[in-house]
Amino acid sequence: MLLLSGIETNIRQATPLDTEIIARFNAHIAWETEQRRLDAARVQQGVLALLNDPAKGTYFVAEVQSNGATAIAGQLLITYEWSDWRNGNFWWIQSVYVAEPFRHQGIFRALFHHVHARAKARDDVCGLRLYMDTENARARQAYQRLGLNHTNYEVFEIDFVLSNLHCTRDL
Repeated sequence: MLLLSGIETNIRQATPLDTEIIARFNAHIAWETEQRRLDAARVQQGVLALLNDPAKGTYFVAEVQSNGATAIAGQLLITYEWSDWRNGNFWWIQSVYVAEPFRHQGIFRALFHHVHARAKARDDVCGLRLYMDTENARARQAYQRLGLNHTNYEVFEIDFVLSNLHCTRDL
């Protein structure tokens, strides 16, 4: 348990019981960063598939005590990319979200430090990576404050699922 800005915070690995809140947070991420409405059922199925298969990745959630109850204030997902150059896995940080009432209170920092410490303690992890929308200056500053460095890599993709969705599609 950590004490952040007067808020007791506990970081733990998510379980299938967290599927609904994680899916809801993911819908918020898509809207806030890309003004994209996701298919809620597809997102919920995707979150549950990951939570039931550790090879796909691991979600961590930040729980806080708020008004006498426990609430999930934020989340962070790690997925894995093997690097033959380094003989280890990069942990990709994805699906970062902190609920509005808990922003600017150290929730993401706590999630990041938790994952960073776990990664450093393992011999099979060679580093942390993340990608972000190039227009998200606030996120860029937060990542740089945590010691993440901009690289020369760019992301290219062919999206077989979301590329066909319109930004105005309802949840």
